[in-house]
Formats: sequence, structure tokens, C-alpha cells
Amino acid sequence: MTQERGKVYLVGAGPGDVAYLTVKAYNLLAAAQVLIYDALVDAQLLQCVPPDCLKLDVGKRGGKPSTTQAEINKLLVKHCQQGKQVVRLKSGDPLIFGRCTSEIEALKASGCDFELVPGISSALAAPLFAGIPLTDPVLSRTFAVFTAHEPEVLDWEALSRLETLVILMGGQHLPEILDQLVRHGRSHLTPIAIIRWAGTPDQQIWIAQLGNILEQTSELSLSPAVIVIGEVVGLRKYLQPENIYLDEIIRQQPGERHESTPTPQPMLSNFPPSSPLPLTGKTILVTRSVGQSSQFSDRLIASGATVIEMPTLEIGPPSSWEALDNAIAHLSDFDWLIFSSTNGIDYFFERLIAQGKDTRALAGVKIAVVGEKTAHSLKQHSIQADFIPPNFVADSLVENFPDKLDGKKVLFPRVESGGREVLVKELTAKGAKVIEVAAYQSCCPSGIPPVAELALQNRKVNVITFASSKTVQFFCQLTNKIFSNNSDASQFLEGVCIASIGPQTSKTCHALFGRVDVEAQEYTLDGLTQALITWATNS
Repeated sequence: MTQERGKVYLVGAGPGDVAYLTVKAYNLLAAAQVLIYDALVDAQLLQCVPPDCLKLDVGKRGGKPSTTQAEINKLLVKHCQQGKQVVRLKSGDPLIFGRCTSEIEALKASGCDFELVPGISSALAAPLFAGIPLTDPVLSRTFAVFTAHEPEVLDWEALSRLETLVILMGGQHLPEILDQLVRHGRSHLTPIAIIRWAGTPDQQIWIAQLGNILEQTSELSLSPAVIVIGEVVGLRKYLQPENIYLDEIIRQQPGERHESTPTPQPMLSNFPPSSPLPLTGKTILVTRSVGQSSQFSDRLIASGATVIEMPTLEIGPPSSWEALDNAIAHLSDFDWLIFSSTNGIDYFFERLIAQGKDTRALAGVKIAVVGEKTAHSLKQHSIQADFIPPNFVADSLVENFPDKLDGKKVLFPRVESGGREVLVKELTAKGAKVIEVAAYQSCCPSGIPPVAELALQNRKVNVITFASSKTVQFFCQLTNKIFSNNSDASQFLEGVCIASIGPQTSKTCHALFGRVDVEAQEYTLDGLTQALITWATNS
């Protein structure tokens, strides 16, 4: 058997946020079998790969143990030769200070196929995020981009004569950069901007002059940062939209600032206060099923939130198909078929097809669904639900059922354990004969993504969302593993907003957390998004 040919894609991750990935880069991540990534790659991007993708952190961190370039080269060659589709993910653009030459040489020497995929360099993106143009017909007809990682090797005399300078990796050497430029003729009044964590919710911007920037930043960490020097920095106040502050400086995370650290003073315009997206500045942990669509996360991101996804459910087949297969074989015996989840629909139709049947087998059966999402899933099989309760909950289904239930035979494909016992009890109380069959099983994942774990441990999460009781239960199981030996285990949710999609989920939140802070009025993901927007606006 011929082994599939591997290939290495050297991909630019852009400035960080997944929104600034190229379409090609996103598609490559979605199909990656091996991901080899650098330290500055945003954690959100690690969630774009398939669940079974091998993820290898080879980031180089100053002063800390790092993977050598030789080891990185060997990893690329090894996995490519094993027939894998490998994504080598680099911050920004792979060929702008990306150390790609060595990796390409190693791949070529080993006969490995590779492709370069461009990304947006922070050298271009950071000034744009800060509202600073790098060119101007009068003030800047040219600009230079360089790294100050080794300032002693640079031609400062030549650089000082250029109108605009964009400096990467210069935070640690800022005093020397300033000294060299002033010594070689730049005025100490030359404007300078320092943009840290550009394009992320933690973005910080300092605006000053060469002569006084150290007064603002001398005791602060300026990595990773892009430094812009030149008269174009002064154009920032003219190019900002009129509904925002000109300098959104200093959005420090809790505990980052020391009492002795000077506080840079923001230079505010005469424009009215900002009108950011409603969830800007909020980090939201989304609990969901493994492999589930990220449409909810997309909604939150579109509203300004930073989203961390934490799968708390794994969905799979039931321990036995016998009961479901037997029910499908006798569908004509039933009056109603009830679906309370998209998972139930997916597995039901999978088994229907496995028995050589199609939707014609449902001709004499009426179908009720709980929730618009479940109804939409049913439509994907070209079937319109006969009944959708008005409030998207099981209680509403029984209260508003359009048919007399006495003597009716109802088929209810559901999760194997921990399903809707209340729904079955109430249907039975009204005289229905309910046949419950296991259509799928849900279980707790084995672990937590490192991004989510670190965010919880470091108390960087503002909101946790829950869309079912199971997600609440399994979230507790998973976090109990993290905090089992931590004396602060009972405090890790302190100050965190607990957001629930509806009454049943809220009931479980109350039982396990003792509270619910936000509950959707409409029990859908859109309703939960709107509830969070209302909460953020009023808080």
C-alpha cells in the first residue's frame, strides 16, 4: 500500500485574533493533522484544528527553555515523511523575521513537499490597529521595518535619516534605541508610539516623544510590542473615528501593575466617549460538545467578546442500538415522534438509513420538537415539524401539545442517561404511552484544553456559559480535577458571571454553584447572546 504523501505548510498566523487569518490559513488549520506553533500564536487559533490533531508547542521564549531550531527542523521532516499534513504556524508572516530559511532548507534536503502561506505582519497590522499611517504624502514617503533584537549590529546613522521606523522585538532595548536615534540626529521631540498586544482585547498603546517615553514605560513589560517612530504618529488623532477615544491606553489585567509603576496619562480627544461593541473586554468561556459548531462563539466574537471554547460533552453512539432499531422497525405503531435535541435527530436518521429506510417511513407519524435549533436540524432532513412549543422548553411542549395524549403511543429517542425524565413523566400523566429509546450517549471529556485551564487558573474568565444541564455537571467534574489540590478551589468562580440558556440548566447551576447570574429570556443561543449583551450593558 502506498503511503499518502505528506506536506508542510509554513503559515502566517497574522497579528493574533482568528478574525485576521487568511481564508487559506483557516482552511489549512481545519484540516491539519499536525500543528507546530510558536510562542506568540494566539491561543484561539489552537482551537481551529481538528480534535485529533497533534499540537506541538515549539515557541522560543527569552530566558526560558526553548525548542532548538534544529529540533524544530527534525519535527517538520519527521511528520512530513510520515505522510502527515503539517501546519507550521508562525506569528505574523512566515518570512518576516520568521526564521523560515533553516526550516525550508531542512525540508528541501529531505525531499519534503512544502508551501508558504502569507499572513499579516504585526509590522503592518499594529500601526493600523492604533490608527497610525505608515505613509503620508508629506510626512512619510518611506518607512523601514527592522528588528531590534540585536541593536548593536544595526546602522543607526542610516536608520535615523528615514522618516518612519517600525521596530519589532525592541521592548527590552528601548533605552538603547532612543539613545542611538538621538545621538544620530533625531530630535528628542520626535513622536513615538508603542503598541503592545496589538489587535487583541489586551492591546495597550503609549504615545509620547523620544525624550519622555521612558517616563511612561520604564517599569513596564513591553513584550510583545511594535514601536512606531516618526511624525506620522501625530496623525493618529485626525484619523480615528469620531465616536471613540483617541488613546485607549493602559488596560492592565488585575495584578499586573505595581504601586511604584507610573501610570501613563491618556491623551483624550474632544470627541464623545467610545461606543465599543457591547461585549468588548469580556472573556467568555463557552462550554459545549466536542466537535460542535462554533456558531455561538461566532455570535459572541461579533459582539466584541474574547471567546475560549471548553468542550464539556462528548457525544457518541449508545451502548446498544437494539432498542432504537426495534422502534424504527415498527414506526407505523407510533402516533408521535418527539425530538428534544439535534443529537437525537442525527442518530435517529443515521439508524433509519442503516435499516434501508428513508423519510417515507415517517409518513403516518407526527413529529414534535423542542427548540428552533432542533426544528432546523429536522428541516435538514426535508421534514417540517408538526409541533414546536412556543417557549422552546419541554414543559411548554406538554402544556401546549396540539393533540389529546390519552392513549397515544409516543416514541422518544433520547440520550442514554440523564435525559428529560420530567417530560416523560408529564406525558405519561396525560395518558400517553411513551417509549424511550437510547439514540446517543453523552459523557465527560478526559481533560480540559490548556487554554481554558490556564484562563480559569489565572482568573481571566469573566463569563461562563452553559447550554444544558449536562454541560454544568461535566464542567464541575473537569474543574474538580484542576482544583482538587488547590486551597482556592472554592473561589475560582468568584466574580465570574454564570450564564444559563434556560430554566432547567439554571436549576442545575443553582444546585452546583449556588447561583445563576444571567438566564436567557428566549431559551436559544441567540437568546443567551442577547442576555449577555444586556448584562454587559447594565453592569
